This record gives sequence, structure tokens and C-alpha cells, in this order.
Amino acid sequence: MAMTVQPIKERIRGIDTLRGLIMVIMTLDHSRDFLHFQGAQYAPTNMATTTVILFFTRWVTHFCAPTFVLLSGISAFLTGFKKTGPALTGLLFKRGLWLITTDLLVITLLFTFDPGYHVFVLEVLWAIGLGMMLLGLLIRLKAPIVLIGTIGCMLVFGHNLLDYTTVPDKGVAGNLLTLLLTGRGAVIPLGGDRIIVLLYSALPWSGVLLIGYILGALFDPSYDPASRRKVLLKIGAGMIALFVLLRWNNGYGDPAPWSLQRNMAHSLLSFLNTTKQPPSLDFLGMTLGPVLILLALLEKAVNRFTSFCGVYGHVPYFYFLAHLLLLRVLNILLIFCAGLPFTTEGSPLVWQARGFGYPLWIVYLFWMLIICVMYLPCKWYGNYKRTHRQWWLSYL
Repeated sequence: MAMTVQPIKERIRGIDTLRGLIMVIMTLDHSRDFLHFQGAQYAPTNMATTTVILFFTRWVTHFCAPTFVLLSGISAFLTGFKKTGPALTGLLFKRGLWLITTDLLVITLLFTFDPGYHVFVLEVLWAIGLGMMLLGLLIRLKAPIVLIGTIGCMLVFGHNLLDYTTVPDKGVAGNLLTLLLTGRGAVIPLGGDRIIVLLYSALPWSGVLLIGYILGALFDPSYDPASRRKVLLKIGAGMIALFVLLRWNNGYGDPAPWSLQRNMAHSLLSFLNTTKQPPSLDFLGMTLGPVLILLALLEKAVNRFTSFCGVYGHVPYFYFLAHLLLLRVLNILLIFCAGLPFTTEGSPLVWQARGFGYPLWIVYLFWMLIICVMYLPCKWYGNYKRTHRQWWLSYL
């Protein structure tokens, strides 16, 4: 049967460019996870052992998760132009469940390399998925956009109040609070020899998604583009100023204060070493401030670089899964070629063979290789998505 080809769908160039740029940066972090030396001495945020280049290799990737979550909220608002309230709610719930399932079954397998699923990993897709479901519930309840924004701001700006109290971490209620609010590498037993490792606590990240949803109103076709850019620049600059002020005072905003180190460079690293899990206010100010400014600046930028990034930004889910699969296959092939035994004594989160690893400069070369290899498949699939309307394209 002949396939019906639909007219090309319009995209917002600046959003795709930013998302694609962040995905390129994300690949660097995953390349380090799969291909760099393992061990505490190679931990990028350990001020006692890290180097400037190793720290910044990790630090620059801190922008990835906040950007993905924020843009997911903006995209949800834009989807609302095409769907009614109940239809949008249904779509958000289905997409949310799909992302959570992907984290539990696909991302877990690629990270742990354990088909027996003794460790389930809840990563960024879980946080985005649950945030979508929360947003869908609020839309279903016909919550005004002001209320949605207020809830988002309360979660982002007020979450660090939990630093001053003790949250139960045992029993059913404790596990639920850990999942939703306070997980920081938390381990939740499932019974037998299976556990959940929580890397992203849901509600603080959901707050970022809800804020992204209200920022989506700036991309209403009737909104003046020049005014939109000014608003994004002002909010971004305000977030950066808030980060500097809070971080300098070492008070509210982050449970891990910075301190003077053995030299000026490492003191700066300590200042920038904010808490990602759960995302502190300092962390979100440090990352979302520049991201909003970049979103404003990229809106009118049209050149080879933005076109290159846009290829990846148009197919985020496809790229996310495909580049992780490619990295894991490359990892296994390199272990095999090195003649190393397929055993490990390290973290179960990102399985790595004992004795395997490359220097950071080689990791950078592999990072660029992965980006290049992924270009043509992403371009082909992006063109396919633009010209076709099958239902499953919304999920891949």
C-alpha cells in the first residue's frame, strides 16, 4: 500500500538548534562514562584529584538535563495549539509513561549491561516523563497557567528548604519521598536481589518542566519576537545574578558550600561545583540562566553551525537512544579487541570491564566520531518526520 506523504511541518529553529547543541554536549559526558578510565581518582568533581579540563568536561554537560526538561515544557505548551485540553492531557500521560518505560527497560540495559535487570536506573527520561504526567494532570484539572507557573516556581525556588529538615528515607512513605523529592543516588530495594537506583528526583525536575510550560507562552505566534528575546535575556541574566549572589554568600540555595582550594583555578571549580541531584537553586541558576540567554540569541541565527545542531535537535529521542547504543557497542568492541575479561568490579550503573579505559584526549576523539556517525541517520529520520504523520512518530 502506498504511503501518504504529508506537507512539511514547521519547527521553531531556535529551539531545535539549542536542543541539538545540548545533545552534542551530552554525548561528551556519555563518551566519558563509557570510554574513560574508572575509579575515584578520575571523578571529575573531586576537588582533591580533579584537573581543570576533567572538571569542565563534566561541568559543561550540567547544562544538558535542565535544558532538556525546560524545552520539554515549552514543547508541551506548543503542542497545546494543536490539541484540546483532554487530548493534550492524554498525550502527555502516554508520552510520560513511554519515557519512564524507556528508562526502566532500554536505558537501564544500555547502562548496566545486565539483561537480568538486577538494577533499574531512573535517569532524566523518568524525570521528564513524570513531569509530563504532572503537567497533564494540572491541565486536566483546568489549572490556570498562573497556578502552573506558581507550582513550578515553588518547586524550583523552594526545594532547598528541605536542606534544613530531615525527610524520612525508610519504609513505603520514605521511598516515595525519596523518589519524588530528595533522591541523590538513592538505592530503593525491590525485594530479592533487585534494586532501583534513583539518579533524578522527580518533583524538583518537574518544577523546571512547569516553568518551561509557562515560558512556552512567549512562543505564541502572536507574541512579538523582539519582545520575546528581551524577556528571555532579562530572565536569563536574572538567573545568573541570583546564582552568583547565592553562591557567593554560601547560604540558601545549595547544600554543598564552596571553599577556597589550593589555587585560584580550583577555587573557581569549587564555586561552580553546585549540587545537581536533586537540582539545587544554585545549580539551576547557573545552568538555566545561560540557556535562556542562548535561546534568545539563537532565534535569529542561521548558519552552518545552527543547521548542523538542528539536525540532532529535531530528533532528540531517536538520537538519545541511538547514540547510547552506539557507545555501548563501541565499548564492547574495544574491550574485546583489548583482550580484557568481561568482568567488572566498579559501579553497576555504567558497566565497565576491569582495566578498561582511555585518556581524556582519546575520549574527545571518540566523542567527535560518534557525532559524525550519527549525522546522516539523524538527518534522514528528521526529514522523514517532517514529511510524514504516522502516530508512532510522536514517540520516537
